[in-house]
Amino acid sequence: MADSPAVRVPLDPKEQPILDKLLQIRTHLELLKQDKSTYVKSQDVLELYGRVIDEVNRLNDVRIEKRDEQNRVDTVLDDCFQLISLSFLTIGKKNEAPAVYSAISTVKRLLDHLKEAAFFSAKDLEGIDHRLHDYRECVERGQDSYDPSLLTLLEARLDLCEQTLAECKSMLSHLTPEWAPTYEKLVSILRSLSACNTRSKFPSSEVKDYQNQLKEIEKSLGEKHLDSSEISDLTEKYAEKLRQTSITGPGPMEIPSERSLLVDLLHRCIIWSKIITEKQGKINEDFKDIFDRLLGIKTSLDKLQLTYTWSMRETDLYNYQRQLDRIDEARIEGNWVDAKGQPADLHSQRTLLYLLRKSYALVYHLLISSEPVSEALQPIYNQLSTLKRCLLEVQKAGGVSSPRELYPYSMKLNSIDNMRVDGKFMVGDDIPDGQAAVNQLLAECFDIAYDLRAEAENEKEDEDGDEAIELKS
Repeated sequence: MADSPAVRVPLDPKEQPILDKLLQIRTHLELLKQDKSTYVKSQDVLELYGRVIDEVNRLNDVRIEKRDEQNRVDTVLDDCFQLISLSFLTIGKKNEAPAVYSAISTVKRLLDHLKEAAFFSAKDLEGIDHRLHDYRECVERGQDSYDPSLLTLLEARLDLCEQTLAECKSMLSHLTPEWAPTYEKLVSILRSLSACNTRSKFPSSEVKDYQNQLKEIEKSLGEKHLDSSEISDLTEKYAEKLRQTSITGPGPMEIPSERSLLVDLLHRCIIWSKIITEKQGKINEDFKDIFDRLLGIKTSLDKLQLTYTWSMRETDLYNYQRQLDRIDEARIEGNWVDAKGQPADLHSQRTLLYLLRKSYALVYHLLISSEPVSEALQPIYNQLSTLKRCLLEVQKAGGVSSPRELYPYSMKLNSIDNMRVDGKFMVGDDIPDGQAAVNQLLAECFDIAYDLRAEAENEKEDEDGDEAIELKS
């Protein structure tokens, strides 16, 4: 696999042996994730983690006088940490410090993109805020267990994420409860329009419906309806504003007034609906290749969302992350350029950015959906999850009329319970991680089944009692 992103080679010859070792470790990690004939074992991952940390410490010794050095060693090291992080998720160590490296890196991308887009909902920020708090706790718990070099790196990245998050929160600071629903509606419409723009068949009627909703919001804000010339002028201003934002880079965000926040987003929605209606979902041919790649990644990630519980190994996400990173880092001053060095037009730029951000969001969702269970125990965990859902549905539907109806569930639960050896689920001679989560789920299933059985028996006793009274009378 090619390195991501492309950077200059190390200048210091002392770093070459470190690079060689890291390349070997990365190869081992990639082979580990590709081998689907057996599950990933904890001891293999922990050994490779230890070898990476050894190289980090060697690198720190070499760079005593040049801490800010960035070259190929750093990119390969990042690859290793990404793979180690995803491997920790695969073996069920979700709440360990190394496991959160990949998620924090993805959150950083998402926050940078939210800031760049300059529109997001309060729910977006609340969800990320909650996750960052959890990741901070993971890092703090690892103080006595993991190398300070890794913890320092994670803390620095968390600090950057929290700084960007605070800036994004400040942008919504003037939004009052009265107008917050209108703002959330506009965010939803803009995202829905972008989704319509990437469909294989452009949904004209759906876009028309969103345009009608925008007219209603215009009236509620007391804004006069924009004519074609005004939309054209705003489109040019919008494109220039985006260009300036990209060039100036990660500077402080302006804190708009409530009125300007709402009106600006309304105008963006109107402009975007007009642009995509004219384009009918057809992107500039010069950027069709990037579009197809991003659409392919997004489609694959969408499918993974439906099947990840049964078929996904967390390390599978590495290839998607690296492809997205390369595409993101290929931008020049925030935009893509064609073969002649010309920047993408507004429609192409915003379409590609939507697909890029959506794909990162899907990766993030898959990362946080990972269960704290080794893939060796995942089949059992999945069976118990399905059993629990079925039992809860039976309970919601009013229970069972006879304990006999619970026999299939009880037989399955007992067969899973009998797989334990001294209270543990073994795979060969190994005791995979995630025992507590699987045992807890098994106990919950037994509890629900017991409640259903007790309720059915009580109802049967009541019916028998009523019949006896009738016979006596």
